[in-house]
Amino acid sequence: MTQTDFSTLLPLTILTTWACVLLLVDLFIPKDSKGVTAFLSALGLSVALGFSITQIGFTGTGFNGMVILDGFSIFANLLILTGGLLGIALAYGYIKRMGIERGEYYTLLLFSVAGMMLMAQAADLIVVFLALEMLSIPLYVLAAFARPNLQSEEAGVKYFLLGAFATGFIVYGTALVFGATGSTSFDVILAFASNETPSLLLTIGAALLLVGFGFKVAAVPFHMWTPDVYQGAPTSVTAFMSSGAKIAGFAALLRVFATAFPSLSVDMTDILWALAALTMIVGNVTAISQTNIKRMLAYSSIAHAGYMLMAFVPYGNKDVMPISIVAGLFYLVAYVVTNFGSWGVVIALEKAEGRGLEIADFAGLAKKYPALAAAMTVFMLSFIGFPPTLGMIGKFYLFRAAIAGGYSGLAIIGVVTSLVSAYYYLRVVVNMYMREGDPVVEREFWLNFTTAVTAIATVALSFVPQWLFLMASQAVLK
Repeated sequence: MTQTDFSTLLPLTILTTWACVLLLVDLFIPKDSKGVTAFLSALGLSVALGFSITQIGFTGTGFNGMVILDGFSIFANLLILTGGLLGIALAYGYIKRMGIERGEYYTLLLFSVAGMMLMAQAADLIVVFLALEMLSIPLYVLAAFARPNLQSEEAGVKYFLLGAFATGFIVYGTALVFGATGSTSFDVILAFASNETPSLLLTIGAALLLVGFGFKVAAVPFHMWTPDVYQGAPTSVTAFMSSGAKIAGFAALLRVFATAFPSLSVDMTDILWALAALTMIVGNVTAISQTNIKRMLAYSSIAHAGYMLMAFVPYGNKDVMPISIVAGLFYLVAYVVTNFGSWGVVIALEKAEGRGLEIADFAGLAKKYPALAAAMTVFMLSFIGFPPTLGMIGKFYLFRAAIAGGYSGLAIIGVVTSLVSAYYYLRVVVNMYMREGDPVVEREFWLNFTTAVTAIATVALSFVPQWLFLMASQAVLK
């Protein structure tokens, strides 16, 4: 391993080493002091985050071009590491309250974050597969972490079986791409596809890769696992999974198709258009009938995957692609901030054995806990795309990019489904402010801190989105 190889993956190497050491250190930490493990995990993420910040402005490749360091991967890594810190903050009091506090929770989370970072830096399909497994296997375990709770165990099994099935598509797609081009390197695939007429074998391989990534980001029709897994998994795991896995999945999707397969845009654009439209429609319409807040947010997550997919539809248009990618990255940040905050409120209301998770359980929250209700209102409005929230700015950029690419119909579907989503998002607000109830909320410092920070960021950043948009612009693939 050369110095260049080492520096390219420095934050990832630090985090992986930290997780391995922490796994051993945790054996000597008493069962009633697992908060120390949480603190050490957060420290490891902070160190990796610090080194990622120092890499801003640097570019390079490592391990014979199999991994890459550029503005895009640094932007994704910063977002992933921040998501990891928020995930620990939400879990700190929750797993203790639910009686599932075990040190391996935090080490599994660190390994999953490391896999997500590797996914963002992958420049070879083999590395994509390794990163996918590295981020997925810990999530399978975390989904079933609340054993012997049957719902949690069922969520873990479902996620594992369907995840393994989706991974098979990626492996088979990689094999077909290798058969068509003789390589799994993005640069070689791009050069081959640019100089040759895209073969049927290459197109099928790319389509199979799209299926695998579609599962990871919960796009329709590969979304079937999402509601059951989100509902059954511990809520802190669901919060981390719904944000972190999407960042990694969309980072890989963007990297693969914008870097390796732009020549297939003629064949893939209509498929991506249909996936985006179906995901927005199915996610939003199905969410209307949900009474459980975790299932509602699961279908909400599916719908937002559809909005993010809008950014990929014009990926073959060299004039529109940069602004479209920037819009997708911006919206990803808006979604992650809003999503973590909304799950924080859900965790605050949740009781043992799944109680407190019905939308009706939010009744009376505004009267008894006005600050928490105000924060939840901000998150619901941001999901809708209502000003003044970061979600509104994100949707504006997405719809503008779709129209600029000549996909006005897709933008119209996005606007209409956003209006549909107002029904089920505002239902939560109506219950908080217009229904009588006596909710009991857990007062935990890190949980309240996370909810407050994300609520403030959701509103404040909407007034000064320029610097965030500039960061996303600088991260666009060249």
